[in-house]
Parts: sequence; C-alpha cells; structure tokens
Amino acid sequence: MFKKILIANRGEIACRVIQTARRMGIATVAVYSEADKDARHVELADEAVLLGPAPSRESYLVADKILAAARQTGAEAIHPGYGFLSENEDFARRVEEEGLVFIGPKHYSIAAMGDKIASKKLAGEARVNTIPGHNEPIESAEEAVQIAQRVGYPVMIKASAGGGGKGLRVAFNDKECFEGFTSCRNEARNSFGDDRVFMEKFVEEPRHIEIQVLGDSHGEVVYLWERECSIQRRHQKVIEEAPSPFISEATRRAMGEQAVALAKAVKYQSAGTVEFVVGKDQSFYFLEMNTRLQVEHPVTECITGLDLVEQMIRVAAGEPLSFRQEDLKRDGWAIECRINAEDPFRNFLPSTGRLVKYQPPDTTMAAARPERFGVRVDTGVYEGGEIPMFYDSMIAKLIVHGTDRADAIAKMREALNGFVIRGISSNIPFQSALLAHPDFQAGHFNTGFIAQHYASGFHAEDVPHDDPDFLVALAGFIRRKAREREAGISGQLPGHEVKVETDYVAVVHEGGGRFSRFPMSITEYVGSLGEALVSVGGGQSYRIVSQSRLNDIRISGTVNGRAFTAQAERGTPKAPLAYRIQHNGRAIEVTVLSPRAAELHQLMPYKAPPDTSKQLLSPMPGLLVHIAVQPGQAVQAGERLAVIEAMKMENILLATQDVKVAEVLAKTGESLAVDQPILRFE
Repeated sequence: MFKKILIANRGEIACRVIQTARRMGIATVAVYSEADKDARHVELADEAVLLGPAPSRESYLVADKILAAARQTGAEAIHPGYGFLSENEDFARRVEEEGLVFIGPKHYSIAAMGDKIASKKLAGEARVNTIPGHNEPIESAEEAVQIAQRVGYPVMIKASAGGGGKGLRVAFNDKECFEGFTSCRNEARNSFGDDRVFMEKFVEEPRHIEIQVLGDSHGEVVYLWERECSIQRRHQKVIEEAPSPFISEATRRAMGEQAVALAKAVKYQSAGTVEFVVGKDQSFYFLEMNTRLQVEHPVTECITGLDLVEQMIRVAAGEPLSFRQEDLKRDGWAIECRINAEDPFRNFLPSTGRLVKYQPPDTTMAAARPERFGVRVDTGVYEGGEIPMFYDSMIAKLIVHGTDRADAIAKMREALNGFVIRGISSNIPFQSALLAHPDFQAGHFNTGFIAQHYASGFHAEDVPHDDPDFLVALAGFIRRKAREREAGISGQLPGHEVKVETDYVAVVHEGGGRFSRFPMSITEYVGSLGEALVSVGGGQSYRIVSQSRLNDIRISGTVNGRAFTAQAERGTPKAPLAYRIQHNGRAIEVTVLSPRAAELHQLMPYKAPPDTSKQLLSPMPGLLVHIAVQPGQAVQAGERLAVIEAMKMENILLATQDVKVAEVLAKTGESLAVDQPILRFE
C-alpha cells in the first residue's frame, strides 16, 4: 500500500480523497492555486504545494507543476479527483512514465473511451446497445440532412469532443438539422479545437441512468447498480439518486452486464461509470463512459456500503477486489443534492464571495466510512471562507440514505431546511421545490423535467408550501419569546415596564410596498418548556415547542406534535424589525406588532427604491473582462454592452432597448458586486 499520495484537485473532492486516505493511514499532499491558499483541502492535507496563479490553466491544469510537486514531496501515487486532468490520457501516461501510480484507469482505457465516436464503435463490438445513428464524422450540412432522413427524426447532432452541453443540437426537421449541424460544428471548433460531428437518434422522454463499475488489475469487473441522474438543468445534474425509481430488475441487470462487458473490453481498472439513455419503454442505449470517479458517487456508497475512493486506491496498489458480483447487495435508497453557489431567482447566475454563515445540517454518516441511513455532507468550504470566481459553483453535496424512496425524500427535505448559507446565494430553494413537486415524488420525470416545469425560470411563487401560515406562526412564537426576555430585564422604569401581550398582528411583507396582515394570538406560553399556542388569522392554531435560542439561525422543535427544522433571522435590509423565516424552500419576511403599532404601521409612507432604469447593473458578482461601448455611443437593442466572467462562464450583457451611453462607471478588470452600476445611459 502507498505511504503518500498527491491529490491533483481542489475543493470538495480533494477533501473527500484526503478523508479516505487518512483512514487508511496514507499521508496526503494537496496542491493549490493562489486563490486557494486558505482552502479547506490545504488545511486537511499533511503537506501542500503551491502550483501558481488562480486561473486553472495556470495551476490545476499544468501537468508539469503537479508532477514536480509529486517528486518534491515523495508522493508515490496521484489521485486526480474529477474534472481538471482526471480524464486526460496524456497526464495519466506521464504519471506512469515518471514511475508514479495514477489512481484511476490506465491511459489506454481513458483514450479508448475519451473519443465519443471511437467509444461507440467499441461499445458496438462489445455487444452493448448503441443508439441508431451515424458514427463517422459528417462532412457537410447536406450530408447531415440525408443521414437524418435515413435515421429518422428527431436526431441529435453531437460534437465528438463535446461535453458539458456544448456542441449539441436536437433537430426535428430538415431545416433544424441543416442549421444545427453548422452551429454545432462551429461551436465544437471554438470550444474544443475539434470540429468532428456525428449524429444519433434522439430518444424521446429520455432518462439519464448510469451504471457504476469497478475493475481491478486481475481482470475482475463488477457493477455496483445504477444511479438515476435525469434531473438536470442545461445538461448539468442537479439531483441524483440510487437506485432508479423507473427501471425494472431485468433492465437493471441487463444494463449492468453490458456495462461490465464494455469495461472488460477496454481492460478497465478502477472506478468508472457507463452512462445510458433510457427510453420510456425501458429501451436503453450507451451514451459514454466516464473514466473517473463521479460527483454523485456517494449515493452508490450508501446503498452498497463500499468506499469507492478506498477501492480506487486499493486497485491502483495492485490489490484484487475483495468481493464478486454475487456478494453485492442493495440496501435502502440514497439521494444527493448538489448545493451550488448560484441565485435561482436570477436565472441561476453565479454567486461568489464570503460565506458569512455556513452551518450544514447535523450529519450522521461520514464520507470515508459510509455508515447507513442518515445524512452526509461532502464539502470543501468553511464558514468565513471565500467562494472564488475562478472555479465551479459547488459549495457542497448533501447526501441522505433512507429505508425507501419516500423516507429518503423526507430526510432530504428536512436536511435542506437545516442547511444555513449566508453571504452568497445558493440553489437550496430550487432543490426544495424539486423535491416537493408531485411528479418528482411519484418518480414521473425525464431529462426534460426542469425545462418543462420551469420554462420561464424559477420564481419565489414556484416554491410550494403545504402550510404557509406555519411560517407566520413561527415568527409570532419567536417574537413572544423575545418579549418575555425583554420583560425580564432588570432596572426598568417603574410604570413603564415591558408588558407581554397575547394579541398581535403579523404584517407579511409582499414587496413593492404591499403587505398582508393577520391577527394573531399567542397563549399558553411556558418559557421553561419553550412552548406556546399560536393562532393565526383567527383560524389555524399551532402548538410550537422549541428550545432553540433567540440568536440561533436554525430552529428545531415540534409543531402540533410533528418535528420541524426552519431558519429564522431578525432584521433584513428593507425591514430591520422583520423576521425572515425559511422552511421547505419558502422564505417570508414578517413583522410581528401590537395591534396599535400595526395601526400606525399602515400610516407609514412607502419609500420607493431608486430608479435604476438608466443604468446597467451587474447581475452577479464577477470579473468585468470587457466593456464594449464608450461614452456618447448610440447602442441598439441586442448589442453587446459588457462581459462578466464568473465560475468558468462568460456572461454577455446585452442592451434591452436602443440607448445612448452617458458614462462608464466601472473599469475593465474590476471585481463587481451584485447590482453594482457598470454604465449610465442618457
């Protein structure tokens, strides 16, 4: 077994590998960029080596620097994680040539599966189901139309070197095929330097289901069941689960056996994933093979009880697998939510900056030793740390393991309720809405689920709540608790002591100067028990019991005998006296007042926000890389105004109407905050 390994990655996956290595008694070496000098993976590792500047092309993607770090520290092996150089055949070969061990598949296996056209040919030879289509490079748009007519519409036009949703078009007729081929080829040339394009049948109502395989250097390969990855947004996975609620045992076994056949055909050693597209009739076709550890590997660890990182390390060290296919058992149901630094209410724009508050839910499972039936958080961040603009947007992976699917969904919803993130925006409200959707809960979805149900974007009203009055009642409960504390303060002026009322008015802030008002009574308060009976609107009553303190953001307890976890904070930028209550993805701002104060509140004038219609505001935090206009320039609707870079994405800001530029308010190279003015128009 290795004595020391280097992790050629950052963030959550670097921390994940370090945890397993530590449990195995293996020393670890972290590498980091200047932006990551205070990162969690650097702190966790036994040693750390600086690679270079923040951009990944100058640090994490420079093989020479990583190999030099391995030589410098005496590391015997390199684990690439996922992303960066993990599927780079040249890097894997160079690691071996340096006399080190690549903790992953051999370079020839990466090469065989790295080219989409070549991998499909190999899959066909291994008798793996492949999608009908044309696997040779297509030379012209006219040829593409002829092939599409032969295959039958709809068809998918794909770049051979594509990935991450780039270089992909779906065509339903000759016109879309002709135009889609041209744009796909141009995009592939610009993004990957490889303009080869092929075509395949587009599977309608498709599901994205992948099989986890594990092979050793002694010719043994097993499959570790499947993962359902159909909940995607713009080809990026959002929620993953194992097993799939859709496929039958017969389909599951057939997919697993074909995945093993393909892995054996390329002499696969290590953990890998064979991805399939599955039709509504359970027909399944090979998509591609990911020759690395997957982001969503924890759900497989939950249902099998295996540590996949440990298995990768043991295989790389030459050990045979300690189990066979018949030894593997499936237990329970696991779900993973990717918690990303993005604002779902601003079209999922990146959100970078400092994590002012970061309190994951209480965990009962550890990443390096997958205990069962609980909650697990894999992360590479900490409270007070920075989410840099240079890398991907993942903050953490939240994983739950339940006895069945309903139990896992319930556990995940409650865990999301207790996940506190402040200082930046996160996609937690969106995840909560997805989990509450009746079609998701019934298992009725495919890869078009998000595009279908949230076609016009995601809005606050898209977050369902089965009992919104409970949020109002919780605000009243907290206010009653605060009044009790205020009444107990010594030294109050005689005759002017704080009196604790039982009648209140809850004023819910609707935005734009609009409010909803509800009469509220709070009785049967027992401070020692943290218990009160709250009635809202003269109707529904809530018996709330909670021992949480007033300054706790996360509040847990019971309501009418049922357990709950919610988040509550006093004071918001627009309403300093209001409580912000969050539960099941829904957030409200509510001020709890005495009846007289509520009367006076109705007389308060509304102060409208300043008019920013003549300014271009930054929609996200990021780096201003280009300003395309000058003062005095007339701009037509649709023309480019500026370009902001954040989290490996370029965001182009366009004029929404004909305007004339009066003033440039920001400089190229400046780091912008959300809503920071960039331009002023006349």
